[in-house]
Amino acid sequence: MTNPIYIDQKEILKRYKQPDKHTHKGIQGHALIIGGSYGKIGAVSLSSKACLKTGCGLVTVFIPKCGYDILQTGIPEVMVLTDNQEKLISNITFDFTPQAIGIGPGLGQAVETQNALHQFLKINKTPLVIDADALNILSQNKEWLSLLQPKTILTPHPEELERLIGKWHSEEEKMSMAISFSKQYQVIIVMKGALTRIIDGETVYENTTGNAALATAGSGDVLTGMITSLLAQSYEPISAAILGVYLHGLTADIALPETGYQSFIASDVIANIGKAFLSLEKLE
Repeated sequence: MTNPIYIDQKEILKRYKQPDKHTHKGIQGHALIIGGSYGKIGAVSLSSKACLKTGCGLVTVFIPKCGYDILQTGIPEVMVLTDNQEKLISNITFDFTPQAIGIGPGLGQAVETQNALHQFLKINKTPLVIDADALNILSQNKEWLSLLQPKTILTPHPEELERLIGKWHSEEEKMSMAISFSKQYQVIIVMKGALTRIIDGETVYENTTGNAALATAGSGDVLTGMITSLLAQSYEPISAAILGVYLHGLTADIALPETGYQSFIASDVIANIGKAFLSLEKLE
């Protein structure tokens, strides 16, 4: 395995772009988050709120009908499109051109949803982040991987990674399998874990922020929203992944003295994104 490039302050400052003082919401990117199913609308709520808080100008969600009131009430800043099904996504349609799409949080794996994902991947040309159940559906339908645009970002946790690339018996084997997979399908893999690594072909990055507090429900949904937001703000996919992972970890480092490990939840990541950005601006 090649030596990893550490995602530290130096690496971040090479990539981070200060917001333009004269910007307006129309040029800060419009992101679309697709996901949710009955009982799992919270995942899309976390993702879309994180997407907004990471600087995206406009965020729309595409969800089943059962999530409409939840989203409109819970996050008034987000726009909502619904499927014609009450409890699951069966047909992904939207009438605008997003700059980036995040798909998978809370999606479920119903047959209708699998078909909807397949149809969507066949026509999608927009920069994409794939997470959670969208990854699990891909693992069951590996032939669909060839439909992904180059530099699509996959964000698996260890179990999702294993379903995607197969079983490994050592850390070295896991890395070499992930590198082969990344090269074969031209995808960027964000391997979530105690040490989050990002794999872009032969190049491996290792994050230096974050702590055990991030091992909490919804933390990955938040990361998906953050990376999608950066992608919509026209960061290159690898820079969006690197910045997203670094800021996500930094929120837990900033919050830890106040929350401790036990009481830190995914919403605390979102609450501390602003402080994480401010700390970047101090570095410059």
